[in-house]
Amino acid sequence: MRREGNDFNRTGMQSIKRKSAPFIVAIVGGSAAGKSWLADQLQNVLGDRAARLSLDDFYRDRSHLTPARRAHINFDHPRAIDWQSVERVLQDCVEGRATKVPIYDFSTHSRRAGTQRLQPRPVILMEGLWLLHRRSLRRMFSLSIYIDCPTGTRLNRRMARDVTLRGRTRESVRRQFTETVEPMHARHVLPQARWADIRLQTPIKKSDLRQLAELLIQKVK
Repeated sequence: MRREGNDFNRTGMQSIKRKSAPFIVAIVGGSAAGKSWLADQLQNVLGDRAARLSLDDFYRDRSHLTPARRAHINFDHPRAIDWQSVERVLQDCVEGRATKVPIYDFSTHSRRAGTQRLQPRPVILMEGLWLLHRRSLRRMFSLSIYIDCPTGTRLNRRMARDVTLRGRTRESVRRQFTETVEPMHARHVLPQARWADIRLQTPIKKSDLRQLAELLIQKVK
């Protein structure tokens, strides 16, 4: 586990100054890099002391567009996200307020009716492709983690996920990965590593996971 010392120390001091505020963790990396897996592992350790957020829930609603037009949208660019809603939800969390989170349906590229209620916990784990892309968001996180994962591994994982869970064909997944996912990764995802407090290499070592879990446990004692 690699730490960027100066940034890590600075965010740690910010969290001490605001003891009543949740400790909000950004987990960033490429598509299928293992962000959800890492969040799952940490939540298993923290239990009900941790709440979850995903940037995936904040894709813009495209229900007003025809399916044909939706198919031509670049969903691997940060502008596909409703950033105003992201900042609203995170600000609520920073201030310790319950908040409403949208629900996104990847099979239709539209939001579902209603919202899900998030009650802040001592630790909030948020995963997403571009959480460190905007300066206004970076200041809201107490700790940021970037996961480095090889291209081939991410493609194989995405293939398995999107075909099974999102109703995609293998051909469409591979085409999108080659034409947009990987170019957008190089342009918008990878550069965020410079702002991360911790960088993890996949496969993530048990020792790194243990150190990270111990760090978060210390924050909720």
